[in-house]
Amino acid sequence: MLAIFESILPIFLIIVLGNLLRRTSITSDDGWRGLEQVSYWVLYPTLLFATIIHADFSGLRLDAMLIALLATIAIMAVLVLGSWPLWRPSGAATPGEFSSMFQSALRWNGFIALAVAQKLFPPAASAVVALAMAVIIIPLNVMSVAVVARFGSRDADWGKVMRATATNPLIVGVAAGIVLRFLPGGLYDPLDEAIGLIASAAIGMGLISVGAGLRTADMFRPRLAIWFPVVLKLAVLPAILCLIAYGLGVRGPELVYLVLCGAVPTAMNGYMLARQLGGDAEFYAAVTTLQTVLAVLTMPAALAIATQLSSG
Repeated sequence: MLAIFESILPIFLIIVLGNLLRRTSITSDDGWRGLEQVSYWVLYPTLLFATIIHADFSGLRLDAMLIALLATIAIMAVLVLGSWPLWRPSGAATPGEFSSMFQSALRWNGFIALAVAQKLFPPAASAVVALAMAVIIIPLNVMSVAVVARFGSRDADWGKVMRATATNPLIVGVAAGIVLRFLPGGLYDPLDEAIGLIASAAIGMGLISVGAGLRTADMFRPRLAIWFPVVLKLAVLPAILCLIAYGLGVRGPELVYLVLCGAVPTAMNGYMLARQLGGDAEFYAAVTTLQTVLAVLTMPAALAIATQLSSG
């Protein structure tokens, strides 16, 4: 476990660097928002595109892995939604906070997963992460939109939200990569090299952007409603994913790659959705920060358990 921790630690140190840089006068708030936009619209989609077109999926049990991912998301959605009758009478969570609990318990930061995959595992791991993102981005966004709209404000601009979901650059990047794999000839070599250079910048800049978006002050005001999605995301979700995949016959490194997808903290993009649909964006930011800080310990533990199980 120590070796896994030390392999993952550099990734979280870059996240810490991003948070520290945000506190300096190196750039304005507009500059940080610009970095977020460049990462979201250019760097991340390019990274996914490059990963997909060069990925080697041969030998992977894609059917079992994809079933395990979708089944886990469905179980987690039922689990979180089923808890609402427990939160409502006590007033421990408002409807807006509950919508952020749902999002932060199910969403996952695929770019931290890609960073770990590239750092710790062979190329097949990055292929699994990219494929997992391609499969669950759409159902996760559809469920999140429905839940946040149900529990948030009724004044949301549904047309704007649905257009944003349909034109999600991550979905476009993955779809373009899949289409290109089936076209003869592939990419023009200089263009392929240019795309590779952009993709190589995505991990470092993306992790700095993740760190800059964290709000560490929120960590020191945790309560039960905040801890609930933290425990679900960092412990329950990877455990369910591991058990389902194992039951479907997934073994060896493939099992570890899947657990990696489930063990990462939630993604910050749910914050924007919460703001657009009247959810509790501040609550979402607090959960995201706490998850990201704790993931430096929970991820090595999850990967070590999966490694032990996959070799058993």
